[in-house]
Amino acid sequence: MKLGVLQFFSWPERRVALGTVYDRAIQRIEVMDRSGYDAVWLAEHHFSSFSVCPSVHMIGTLAAARTRRLRIGTAVSLAAFYHPLRLAEEVALLDVLSGGRVNWGAGRGFSRGEFTAFGVPPEESTSRFRETVEIVLRAWSDERLNYAGRYFQFENVEVLPKPAQTPLPVWMAASSRPAIHWAAGRGFSILMDPHSSFSELADKRRYYHEGLAAGGFSAAGRDIPMARFVALAETDAKAEAVARRGAGWLTASYVGPGHNAVVQEARDYRGKNLVEHYVDQVILHGTPDRVIDRILALREDAELDYLLCAPLSHESFVMLTDQVLPRLG
Repeated sequence: MKLGVLQFFSWPERRVALGTVYDRAIQRIEVMDRSGYDAVWLAEHHFSSFSVCPSVHMIGTLAAARTRRLRIGTAVSLAAFYHPLRLAEEVALLDVLSGGRVNWGAGRGFSRGEFTAFGVPPEESTSRFRETVEIVLRAWSDERLNYAGRYFQFENVEVLPKPAQTPLPVWMAASSRPAIHWAAGRGFSILMDPHSSFSELADKRRYYHEGLAAGGFSAAGRDIPMARFVALAETDAKAEAVARRGAGWLTASYVGPGHNAVVQEARDYRGKNLVEHYVDQVILHGTPDRVIDRILALREDAELDYLLCAPLSHESFVMLTDQVLPRLG
């Protein structure tokens, strides 16, 4: 099983200087490089202290300079907010500078505030995202780009540099069924989000496999990262307390029905409030032994073969690295 880390750049209550957030993240990434993780996947967000990383490509360049073997993933490049040629150039340049270590994950985004601030009509978010992805992929493969679409037109443009990898590995963030259907129908591998419940992960993985088969594609040999928030501690009770604090922070700062998502996916909370739902159905928490057991259950139920962890505390990251990774990686 592969293990990666979904790296947020959270600034809770702005308790430290913002530079400290980046310094700590880079130190963690250096540990990942030495410890055997497959990749760090960098989370892009805008206009929120939930995660203060508006450019995963700039942070990715720094991460590449401070590591030797770790793959550098984007989770995700919010494609609808970019000019597609600029996005193609930046990701390709990162791949060249990193020595061919980029995993490119692209996503539409879901925060209405981000779309409003960038002047992208929410009703155009999906079509802009898909057109941008198509242009980026063609910019990497075509010697000169000619393209006529709904939003962009290009004639005889040589996009440089090209990625070092041929082809560069690509994933689409897909949480909703329409997004999964679109990605599977075009043969894209997908990134599965950290907010789905355990049972939703299994259902969505099966739906994705059905979509691949219907489109004439095979699931064989694909890495399908499933993102999970993780809380580890020396006792189950302490880990649950970490999970509960993390769930409170998540629901207050970025998720939930009050946060004006462009598309609010229907969720079944089984009569529980949102914090309890996250603690019971979303976050992996417990001692290392307990979390490993739950990971193995996900392997059985949801075909988990690539776990993308988002540790909710420094202790969680240390225990993940020292006690979980050696047994699963």
